[in-house]
Amino acid sequence: MSMQFLSEYLEYLEIEKGLSQNTIAAYRRDLSNFIDGLNCELSQVTRSQINFYIRELHEKNYSPTSIMRKIASLRGFFKWLCVSGYCFSDPTLTLEQPKLPKKLPKVMTLSEIETLLGQDLSSIEKVILELLYGCGLRVSELVNLKVNDCDLGAKYLQCYGKGSKERIVPMGSKAIKAVKDYLPVRDYLLQKFRLTSKKLLIHEHGREVSRQDIYNFIHAQGKKIHKKISPHTLRHTFATHLIENGADLRVVQELLGHSNVSTTQLYTHISKKRLKDVYFAINNE
Repeated sequence: MSMQFLSEYLEYLEIEKGLSQNTIAAYRRDLSNFIDGLNCELSQVTRSQINFYIRELHEKNYSPTSIMRKIASLRGFFKWLCVSGYCFSDPTLTLEQPKLPKKLPKVMTLSEIETLLGQDLSSIEKVILELLYGCGLRVSELVNLKVNDCDLGAKYLQCYGKGSKERIVPMGSKAIKAVKDYLPVRDYLLQKFRLTSKKLLIHEHGREVSRQDIYNFIHAQGKKIHKKISPHTLRHTFATHLIENGADLRVVQELLGHSNVSTTQLYTHISKKRLKDVYFAINNE
């Protein structure tokens, strides 16, 4: 019965909340693991059982971020169970959220970006770098981008972020040129492998480019500048460079698709730290 409730909840998240398949998959994993360890019905779960589950997560050395996500999954699930009338009390109601250590994300310097973009890259590699850095896309937004989402004449693209929220992102001249140069290659691949796909990025082996393809490519690029980077590093760098060059925080918030400006404010801290590092580096020479 518990798994049936879980299926209904995941359906609710998809249809009513519009959450992405990746987010729903994470909820499914987290909640399935919790339910598998129960020896009672969900309506009988107590606060003590929740606390025991969290202690187990700590003992298994889950990271604070993972534990925080799992607690958020439980909170959302039990709130839905109560609203739906399947539970009469919420055992997660007064549950404390663990505090995450504040850690500024890594960003790249302009010189490092120029090094990567200045290489002898294939047309699709240029598109990937230009859209991650030049437009600040998330990797999931990039792999799901369709050809028709790019209006090269109007110089913008539209993508769908977390919760399927649509946003419009301006495209710079280099990003536009990269896409224009790549489109004939894409057409050739579609013909060669007899594919029908609306996705912008097509792998040279005749399939749609996956998230893992992007991660592997960016990881390899990081080795060239002796830095461990991910697709999100380029998004962080995009935002930080905008702030450093005087962009308004609200504008950056819109470009990144953040629902809360407090998330975007993180980049002002990165910018200040980088400014301080440069100052001390110069004065210590």
